[in-house]
Amino acid sequence: MNNTPLTIPIHQRNSKKIYAVIAVILAVLIFSVFYLEISFVELLWGLPNFIMFFFQKFFPPSLENIKQYIPAVLDTLGYAVISTYFSTFIAFIFGILISENTNKFKSLRIITRSFISILRNIPFIIWGALLVYIFGIGGIVGVLALILVTIGFLSKSYAESIDEISKDKLEALRANGSSYLQILFHGIIPQFIPAWINWTLFAFEINVRASAVLGLVGAGGIGVLITTNINLFKYDEALTIIAVVVSIILLTEFVTNSIRKRIV
Repeated sequence: MNNTPLTIPIHQRNSKKIYAVIAVILAVLIFSVFYLEISFVELLWGLPNFIMFFFQKFFPPSLENIKQYIPAVLDTLGYAVISTYFSTFIAFIFGILISENTNKFKSLRIITRSFISILRNIPFIIWGALLVYIFGIGGIVGVLALILVTIGFLSKSYAESIDEISKDKLEALRANGSSYLQILFHGIIPQFIPAWINWTLFAFEINVRASAVLGLVGAGGIGVLITTNINLFKYDEALTIIAVVVSIILLTEFVTNSIRKRIV
């Protein structure tokens, strides 16, 4: 009698796990479709009407008032610049408090990480709506909403980058009796700068997109013009503004990618 225990090859066990995950995903999808009573038939039937409406009402785009959009474009870029500028310094402090390389007090790390998690997980559009209710419609709402969300995003990103810094140099500085500030300025920051540039440029790209969307809830910027023109049934002008927004986003990505390639 063969007493050798029966073993299942690793690739077979992995295949079973993959099939199980796929089955769960499909089950969740099917449940969601039935629960929300989504009719794909109605969607397909309505698609031609949507396409016809879009081309009839939105085309051709109107270029008559395009010069009037320049102030709103500058406002949108201004929100992104200001929010990114302030957020990066505040987030660096929080990143230091979260990282194990720079903060050995576990309780303080947990408290700071929890606070940052709240900022990060509330969508910027929700922050915008709440701040509009508090401060009213205006540019300050857009700036504050972007600052709060960007602090949450950058703090986590900065902390992870600081954690990835080589500990050899830090240990060498500690062994030589360096103070905390000496370790920070001579060991942490020089190695962190490339990641800081990369994450900050990425945050700026996100903020340019977000500042355009925030206008839809009355937080200022070019998004306000989109909402206003659609409400006034000026679809051709709305399409022009949307095209301007897309152009700004693409130009921003091109510029930040160029900077990233040259510096990082």
